[in-house]
Amino acid sequence: MTHERRVLVHADRAALAASVAARFITTAVDLLHEEGDIHVVLTGGSVATEVLDAVNASAARDTVDWEHVNFWWGDERWLPYADPERNELQARTALLDHLDIPAENIHPFASSDGPRDLDAAGAAYAEELEAASNDGTVLPRFDITFLGVGPDGHIASLFPHLPGIREDTASVLTVRNSPKPPAERLTLSRPALNSSRCIWLVLAGPDKASALGLALAGASRDEVPVAGIKGRRYTNFFVDREAAAEVPENLTASSF
Repeated sequence: MTHERRVLVHADRAALAASVAARFITTAVDLLHEEGDIHVVLTGGSVATEVLDAVNASAARDTVDWEHVNFWWGDERWLPYADPERNELQARTALLDHLDIPAENIHPFASSDGPRDLDAAGAAYAEELEAASNDGTVLPRFDITFLGVGPDGHIASLFPHLPGIREDTASVLTVRNSPKPPAERLTLSRPALNSSRCIWLVLAGPDKASALGLALAGASRDEVPVAGIKGRRYTNFFVDREAAAEVPENLTASSF
């Protein structure tokens, strides 16, 4: 299967969010026509939230048949359900609560104030993923996976030099020593993320430039976890000009 890795550069953060939102809507419509239903993995962070805000504000939002879209998360902070730092709450506020979508299509990680402890919550999410698989694997067919990238190159809750980035068997991992608070988290593993048909990494700001440049230059995934991320068909880096400062010109393209 042909694999493509592209860096698409946008003028600024606002243009980045609007462009990714428009592309997501058109891609979702096309994939729904092709597949009948789709599975989307969401991420947290301010840029990701701006993209979801832009999807919600788009006049084309309801061209997507949301009844056949399933949402998952790449990672989650182990916090109470209503904590504003939870990726789930940010996504619901920005987009999901505004859609006509069945509740069973939304698959959040458990919260710290629920009935399960961290390990049980991770095991339950792995079971939910496997139950949604329709091809005998332990994962659904992830069609689009959104990821942010930290200044240190971390993706989801897979951090440099920690064992999670080297895990190659489990689909869901528990994290107890995150260098970024809170210390406890749940995350999809690198193989689970890389099972995605398309991975969309969305980055903005000068503090992301070094990590992006190192990843594209072939850095070790242990040193720069984003370097180990590769979708089955496409890996798109959607960036603003500041984040693209250290990317070779031959790897970049202007936004559409």
